[in-house]
Amino acid sequence: MYALLLTIHILVSICLIVAVLLQSGKGADIGAVFGGAGSQALFGSAGPADFLNKATRILVIVFMLSSLTLGYVAFDRPSRSVMQPETMEALPVPAPSLPSEPAE
Repeated sequence: MYALLLTIHILVSICLIVAVLLQSGKGADIGAVFGGAGSQALFGSAGPADFLNKATRILVIVFMLSSLTLGYVAFDRPSRSVMQPETMEALPVPAPSLPSEPAE
């Protein structure tokens, strides 16, 4: 299941990057490189702006849901609290060694 979610997340990430780069905006005319200027008839009278805007919103929602799901699946819940005291076994304490006297 984790591999499937990760694959969907990566594919949505790539599609989101492409959708953002294809949008026309301030200095972002990469859409014209892929024929964005002549695609008015394909997307209707409003052009590809509305389609790309809606596609970007959908991809963002899917990206966020997949991110949250991956985080939830990958999160390893602790089995015990750090606030619970540990039961320490009585370990024998070594006797302190006396300093040796220098030989005369």
